[in-house]
Amino acid sequence: MAKKKWKREESEEKATPAQEMNNKPNNKRKRNNQVFPFGNYRNYYGYRVGRDVEEDPRLRVFKKYWFEGKDCLDIGCNSGVVTVDIAKKYNCGSILGIDIDSDRIEEAYWYLRKVVKMESGEKKHRTDSTVKAAETANSSGQGDTFSSNEGTNGISKDCPPPMKRDLSDIVSFQRENFVQSRPHPDKSFDTILCLSVTKWIHLNWGDDGLITLFSRIWRLLRPGGIFILEPQPWKSYENNRQVSETAKLNYRNILLRPERFQEILLDKIGFRMVEDITSGLSGTKMGFDRPIFAFHK
Repeated sequence: MAKKKWKREESEEKATPAQEMNNKPNNKRKRNNQVFPFGNYRNYYGYRVGRDVEEDPRLRVFKKYWFEGKDCLDIGCNSGVVTVDIAKKYNCGSILGIDIDSDRIEEAYWYLRKVVKMESGEKKHRTDSTVKAAETANSSGQGDTFSSNEGTNGISKDCPPPMKRDLSDIVSFQRENFVQSRPHPDKSFDTILCLSVTKWIHLNWGDDGLITLFSRIWRLLRPGGIFILEPQPWKSYENNRQVSETAKLNYRNILLRPERFQEILLDKIGFRMVEDITSGLSGTKMGFDRPIFAFHK
């Protein structure tokens, strides 16, 4: 696939990998009437986040301890932008993104490679700058002074700072239908995300699919684990009920509407408490101002 440079007309700033993802060339023929029955939209983050935003606003309401050094799962990761950005911002121990669409998984790996390449370039630039500064200090007879400040400027010949893990060692993706796949009894996670996915599971697999989703998440979470849920409102179901015959049928038969999710997760599934973290959310595009909850196992 040919690489296409992103160039702003009014700024010389380089685009972030997320912005390049939104403008990534697509060699497939465009189909005006293409339907995405599982919410597996192409360039989803392009119209959800916008080109002028460097970070998904949802990341700002997440808490660092939910992710730092933890094993995480992102259900319905789409093109992997949030998955990778969480790993980068919060330094996860590991994070796995899964999606029902193999094309979205392919795009997720493309985005991961793009971010890793960019980070590698930035790391090389910092290293070159550090070496140059050390050489300059030594050549000017300031070696002792330079060395005495190494605790604050991070430069040390004898005790180099620990190497930060490469994102490609932390982030992975796989194609999976979470509701219908076979359980993995050997897997467990500290934090599981399900962001704007419940509607699509509900419309495709009904109330039974929703309960299966919640039950499997509960079993996969370790004691004290966190389940981060961003449910779509019922109005959003109405807007998408015509996406397929299955969706139309399930829409008419759904009893467990989104306003009951907290009750189900606390009283039926077994989560011990819930935090509503929506109040700290800002900068979300109109139509995506949805509540976000953190359930504690």
